[in-house]
This record gives sequence, structure tokens and C-alpha cells, in this order.
Amino acid sequence: MSEGIVTASYVGATVLFILALGGLSNPETSRRGNLYGMLGMAIALIATISGVTANIAILIAALVVGGSIGLVLARRVQMTEMPELVAILHSLVGMAAVLVGFANFMDPNVHFTGVELTIHDIETYLGILIGAITFSGSVIAFGKLSGKITGNPMLLPARHWLNLGLLIASIYFCVLFVDQSAAGGGMMPLLIMTGIALLFGIHMVMAIGGADMPVVVSMLNSYSGWAAAATGFMLSNDLLIVTGALVGSSGAILSYIMCRAMNRKFLAVIAGGFGTTTGGSSASAEEQGEVVALQPAEVASLLKESKQVVIIPGYGMAVAQAQHIVCEITKSLRAKKVNVRFAIHPVAGRMPGHMNVLLAEAKVPYDIVFEMDEINDDFPDVDVAIVIGANDIVNPSAQTDPNSPIAGMPVLECWKAETTIVLKRSMATGYAGVQNPLFFKENTRMLFGDARTSLDEVFKNL
Repeated sequence: MSEGIVTASYVGATVLFILALGGLSNPETSRRGNLYGMLGMAIALIATISGVTANIAILIAALVVGGSIGLVLARRVQMTEMPELVAILHSLVGMAAVLVGFANFMDPNVHFTGVELTIHDIETYLGILIGAITFSGSVIAFGKLSGKITGNPMLLPARHWLNLGLLIASIYFCVLFVDQSAAGGGMMPLLIMTGIALLFGIHMVMAIGGADMPVVVSMLNSYSGWAAAATGFMLSNDLLIVTGALVGSSGAILSYIMCRAMNRKFLAVIAGGFGTTTGGSSASAEEQGEVVALQPAEVASLLKESKQVVIIPGYGMAVAQAQHIVCEITKSLRAKKVNVRFAIHPVAGRMPGHMNVLLAEAKVPYDIVFEMDEINDDFPDVDVAIVIGANDIVNPSAQTDPNSPIAGMPVLECWKAETTIVLKRSMATGYAGVQNPLFFKENTRMLFGDARTSLDEVFKNL
């Protein structure tokens, strides 16, 4: 394939990637956006492979192995495990950037001198640095999301000074690497920096508490994009640069949106410390009052008598795999002329858009799924608000208790509905480890047990 055709293919792939991002911004066009992205990636791969003349058999073998692993993972991984899958895939992007950086540095066919060599060395250094941070940070995020590592923040003494020291060391070894590379060396500073970057990624994510994990996922998404862009500079591949920039910038914007949704500053998230997974009840739970529990038949009766119902899904719905029975209940109520809508908080679940993905899987109509800002003012007119496995995103202490860890965080004001029904396994706290006064309000009723089992009973009674 001629160079002109390759360039034209890259331009076409870039346009398709941009269209893919545009399509993914709306649930109704997301399927089309995915198709644009897959077509763009197919064009990019074909155009890139066409330029390879040596070791083509090894390349094809690697494509078959990687494609097979991706296909198996996509088929086996449940929707509830999607955050873990996204995190571990980010780690592979980081690892790729590190390996490409070292291969590029050791390539005997790459010859630069003077300023060009300095620029090339800095590109290589930054690519490995960002890639190593992304790799180790993503592995830790995977461990936290999958429960293999505790969600409690690991707060070392003088941790901010430690981060500053690692940053200064990285800059020092960058200067050392550039100087030694000009004299034909540089491998040792590069290896030391890689170790520092891996340590930095581990420490950074370990210090971030469970409640901030959705931001961590989008942040690592951004890092993986910048790692890919740095790899593009190393390989002089324009498409990789553009694709990495698209992923990096969109991930950064998403991180900003998520932070705003939690009323938190991005630097405060990186500094860590917010959110635990202790799962224990608050010491002050008894002082807040008593909870009123309902049976599934009583919940069904309340729903049948309602005209306006709002369902608020949380991570508990994902764990219980209750999205399909929720959809069946929705169909049943809508057949009875009940206006059913869904309220989605930006940080519900363990990754951005987690609840939207689950509802889409269950084929809940897009037009009855609303973001927090679109539906929050409607709760005073709602007869029944159903909270399925959510905790922190419906916690009124965010508005009433200035000393609460989630003070100022925008929340779904479900307590303003005539009746609020909360589905929970127990009275344990949410991912942020904060007790919820919602459970003790006069108009709140609790439905204890596994969400899917409880809703099955509710559906039978309906």
C-alpha cells in the first residue's frame, strides 16, 4: 500500500474515531458510535500492517493471540465486572507503551543526532514514564474493584512528600538519561525511572479510597491515552498520536465531570484518602432512629397505587444482577399507566456510565432514563422512589452535615418523594463508609435482602 493511501486511511480512521466519540455521548446513538470506532480501528490496523515487510508471520500470530484473548474476555466477563475489565485493559496499554519505549530506545536502526536526539529521548522517556504509571496504577485499581485489594485508602506518613520526591527523582533521571544517551548510554537511568514510575502508580492508587474509584477509572483512561500518544511520537505514527490525544483529553474531561458531580477537586482525589469499604454500621446508627421494614407484597401494593415512580439504581443492583427483573417490573407498571423513570447519578457504580450500561443491557427504554440534573427537581411530585443498592448518592447528610466526608456532594433528593423504598442486604454503610440518615426518615421504608430475590417477589405480587 502506497504512503499516500496509508495517510488517507489514517485520516479516515481519525474521522471515524471522532464520530465514535460523538456517538457514544448519547445512549440512542451509542451503538452507531461503537460501529464507527470498530470500523476506524479495522482501517487503522489494515493500513499499518500493510506497511510491514519483515516478521509479518510474528505480527499475524500476535494479532490472533491478542484478538482471541479479547474475544474470550468479552464473552465471559459479566456486566458487573466491566469496571475491573476496563481497569485491566488500561494496564495493557501502559505495558505496551513501556515495551515500545524500551524497544525503540534499543533499536540499532534509529539514528538521531543533536537536537533531534534530545527530542527523541524525551519522547521515549515520557512514554515509558506515563506507561509505567498507567500499568501499575491500573493493576491496583483492578485489585480494588475486584475486591482482591481493600478499598481503604493506604495513607502513609508524609505521603505527599513521597510523591514530590518521586517526581523530582523522575526529572533528575530524565536529565541524566538525555546526557548519557548522547554518549551512547542511558539504559540505567531509564530502568531506574521505570521502577520509580511503577512505585508512583502503586502508591497513587493505593492512597485513593473506594468512593473515588469511578474518578480513578476515568483518570487511568486518560493516562492510557497520553501513553498511546507518547508512543505515537516515538514511532512517528500520526494516527496513534491523534487517537491517544482523543482518549487522553476525553478521559480528562470525564474525570473533571465526575469530580464536579462529587463536589471534589481533581487534585484532592489524587491526594487520596476519601472512601473505605469497611462495610460496618455507623456507631451512631442507633441514635438516628429506627428503620421500618416492608415485605415484597407491601412494596407491590405501594407501586400499584402510585402514579409517579422513580427508580434509582446503584452498585447493589449490579452485584445482584437485578437489572432484568427491574426492567420487567418497569414494563408491568407502565402497562398499568404508572409513569416510571430512572434517575442516574454521575458516579453511581464503579465506573462512569456503569448504571446506563446495565439498563441498556436489560433493554430499558432510553427515553425514561434521566441524569441527576434532569430529574432531581421532580421528586416532590413522585409517589414512590425506589433505591436499589445505592447509598452515598442518596445520602441527605451531603446537604445537611457540613462535617460529613461527602458534604457538598450533589445527591439525588429521593427523600422528597412521598415514600422512599430502599433495597439493601443490611444496614451496612456504602462504599464511602458513611452512615445514611435516609434510612431513618419517616417516609423511608426498607426492603432487606438480595435485590434480585426481593424484586422477583415484588414482581410476582404485581
